[in-house]
Amino acid sequence: MKRFIAGGVGTAVALFSAATVWAAQPVDWEYRFQPAATDIMRQIAWFEGYTLAFLIPITLLVLLLLLYCIIRFRASANPTPSRTSHNTLIEVIWTVGPVLVLLLLAVPSFQLLTNQYTPPEEAKLTIKATANQWNWDYEYQGDEDLSFNSAMLQEGDRAAAGKEDKSLYPRLLAVDNEMVVPANTMVRVLVTASDVIHAFAMPAFGLKTDAVPGRLSEIWFKVEKEGFYYGQCSELCGKDHAFMPIAIRVVSPQQYESWAAAAAGDLPAANKALTAQIEAAGKLAAAN
Repeated sequence: MKRFIAGGVGTAVALFSAATVWAAQPVDWEYRFQPAATDIMRQIAWFEGYTLAFLIPITLLVLLLLLYCIIRFRASANPTPSRTSHNTLIEVIWTVGPVLVLLLLAVPSFQLLTNQYTPPEEAKLTIKATANQWNWDYEYQGDEDLSFNSAMLQEGDRAAAGKEDKSLYPRLLAVDNEMVVPANTMVRVLVTASDVIHAFAMPAFGLKTDAVPGRLSEIWFKVEKEGFYYGQCSELCGKDHAFMPIAIRVVSPQQYESWAAAAAGDLPAANKALTAQIEAAGKLAAAN
């Protein structure tokens, strides 16, 4: 019970604590998806509920049929077993029924798959994400020459990085340099790898794609809420596979423009300035 209460408190802290920033991340006792931050993730969550509307009744029906057969046709109740070889009505039902169910599942499934690979608008920002053992290189494609490495933040480096708040910078998920993108903006990410196969996954965005050496995979997202979002490499890639997090900081378009201009010259200073700006805005909002 204490662990359950602690898990609930942890969830509340992660979602609502800082009037400054909101963070989507794994929490204790989690058994559902992370809160959706994109329209695609909402479609995925809807499709899960839709499929469960079929799976749960079918599972219960099969269970009841098994129990009925176990009890009704047990040896003591049927000393002389039936020699019926077939039943046309039953065969039609168990053929037509599953076909209809599969059709009802296939149509929205293909619609979702199409939506995942068909962005509704042109991307306004393109970032190349290159996976390495065991970190990420991000290269922003545009007028400014901006590229940097993102690796898991070591516990001893938290104070120097100003990332001691574990509700925003969780252990094993926080990184030294987050990918920064603007909110409500179509972002395209070109995913590849430099050594072995990795995978770029961001649960709150509904994203997961392999990072394959020598191949570019294209994904896209349009995040609606500012804050921190955390994912991980989701393809076994070596001994430190579990220590290869992905962190994305979503800010307002104005904050992004300021950060991008400053980051091209001094990334650490730009990150600190962005954090200070967001914290100041959060304190001001809390005071009002």
